[in-house]
Amino acid sequence: MPCASIVSSSSCAIPLSFSSTSSSSFPGAISLTKRTWIPSIETAKTLGFDRRPVVRAAVSIEKETPETERPETFLRGVDEAQSSGSVRARFEKMIREAQDSVCNAIEAADGGAKFKEDVWSRPGGGGGISRVLQDGAVWEKAGVNVSVVYGVMPPEAYRAAKGSPTSPDHKPGPVPFFAAGISSVLHPKNPFAPTLHFNYRYFETDAPKDAPGAPRQWWFGGGTDLTPAYIFEEDVKHFHSTQKRACDKFDPTFYPRFKKWCDDYFYIKHRGERRGLGGIFFDDLNDYDQEMLLSFATECANSVIPAYIPIIEKRKDLPFTDHQKAWQQLRRGRYVEFNLVYDRGTTFGLKTGGRIESILVSLPLTARWEYDHKPEEGSEEWKLLDACINPKEWI
Repeated sequence: MPCASIVSSSSCAIPLSFSSTSSSSFPGAISLTKRTWIPSIETAKTLGFDRRPVVRAAVSIEKETPETERPETFLRGVDEAQSSGSVRARFEKMIREAQDSVCNAIEAADGGAKFKEDVWSRPGGGGGISRVLQDGAVWEKAGVNVSVVYGVMPPEAYRAAKGSPTSPDHKPGPVPFFAAGISSVLHPKNPFAPTLHFNYRYFETDAPKDAPGAPRQWWFGGGTDLTPAYIFEEDVKHFHSTQKRACDKFDPTFYPRFKKWCDDYFYIKHRGERRGLGGIFFDDLNDYDQEMLLSFATECANSVIPAYIPIIEKRKDLPFTDHQKAWQQLRRGRYVEFNLVYDRGTTFGLKTGGRIESILVSLPLTARWEYDHKPEEGSEEWKLLDACINPKEWI
């Protein structure tokens, strides 16, 4: 997801006021008059709102509260008081450490530019840290965001997401949820240096209020993918080999399964091509041991720097022509098209009135569209397009 996520969209749950709506006005409509909460963009993706009945409502958004200092933890009340060994606490620790390490590596590669940081909290609990670097020596735009948030989702949304039937005589209660994640998109200036996107997230729901004692639901999602304008095969092999090594530490089926998932997800239907050269992508993952999946997400997040920074160091200072820069801008246009048209998190955020600066942080500063542009067959540009149309096995 693009960088539209728990952290890069509204960066958290969005407090909404739902107004009464006739259920006959559209499919999947819900009628709510009480104040409630709706999950953020990547949360909605993880829950599957994009794939199941649509939830619509008139919205009234409470702004996030700016904070002057980073708190030691965004966990609230009883969570903070409990053992630091909980999955929630360890996942928050992991994503905040990953944010620091990735931002340090990005600044070091740039050699001068620094991230602008915004810290915020939400009335319903939790908060986040948004960091953006723009117009550096190496980076056109780089965003690395984290969030840890709480909320209550409409019961219809929960049942739609989990496929649970509801009796017509039964009025279900709202479902408390917890969501945390890190999300990043890195756009270099040099057309020979590829764009990178990564996102790792954890989601829990407590028992619905109408079903005390029901089991807590949880799942992990995420991925890392590479979007170059020009193919350096050694770079793509290095990137995919790093993803495979991270996957193979846990299950040899992960890499081929999640690579295909990535190729399928980042598909621009109206163009008949992928956004880039893939990587790994997974969602709704809870059919393995929870501790194993926490370790797997941690390993994947820790693999971002070794997978990507060596490529940047090799390519960031290569000389390039105006023609090559124009091709990069055309491929950036494809990036914009996918994010605004197909990415589930971005489109959900735009429809529900999320924080626009965070929703669109994944977009590059510049992009280009030309009428009926076709690269010359056999050219380096054509080779990239061919690989986007026909996904390859790089390793």
